[in-house]
Order: sequence, then C-alpha cells, then structure tokens
Amino acid sequence: MAIENWIDSDDRPWGRWEEFLNEPGYRVKRIFVHPGQRLSLQRHALRSEHWAIAKGTGMFTLDSDVFEVSVGDRVFIPVGGVHRIENTGDENLIIIETQLGVCDENDIERLEDDYGRS
Repeated sequence: MAIENWIDSDDRPWGRWEEFLNEPGYRVKRIFVHPGQRLSLQRHALRSEHWAIAKGTGMFTLDSDVFEVSVGDRVFIPVGGVHRIENTGDENLIIIETQLGVCDENDIERLEDDYGRS
C-alpha cells in the first residue's frame, strides 16, 4: 500500500524524494534511488541528516569511508559530512531521511554529479 500523504515531492535523474514533514529545525523525507543510480557526492553546511534504510541495498560513502548498507541500517551524516549513496540492488533503494538544522534544498553543495548538475 502506497503512502501518499506527502506535502512536497520531486523527481530527480536518480529517482525521487517525497517530503512528509517540514517544520522549523527538522524535515522528514522518503527517498527512492533507482537500481544502478546514485546521488551526487555532496555536503550540507546548515544541517545534519539521519538515514534509515527501509528497502534495498547500497554502497554508502561518508567522507573517506565506503560501506554496504541494507534494510535496517542507519547512518548519521554530520553537518559538512561529504556523502553519497548508490543503489547496488535490483529494486528501488528506499531511505527515510530526517534532517536537523536549516532544512532547505538550497543547502546542497554538489562535489561530483553523474547528471551534470552543480
């Protein structure tokens, strides 16, 4: 059963995100990463993030560490942490993301991007 109570969403070249809460100081999203796709290598100056892997498998990068993640794993991305995730499975990788701090889509500094975005 699909949850469709989101208040905002956006399709991206790697998949899609849906926003469920956006309050001063915190935000909650569900992120879908398509098989074989990955997010940009990025960092945030104004927020930290907690990710919970809800479905699928992937390779997660945080600064110089790279490790496999799967259902039930949780990761913390501190303010300024350089991060990315890649879907290494054959189904959508689904992440529940909680942002803490100033939660603005403009707070993305892309360091590398497979889709030519800056």
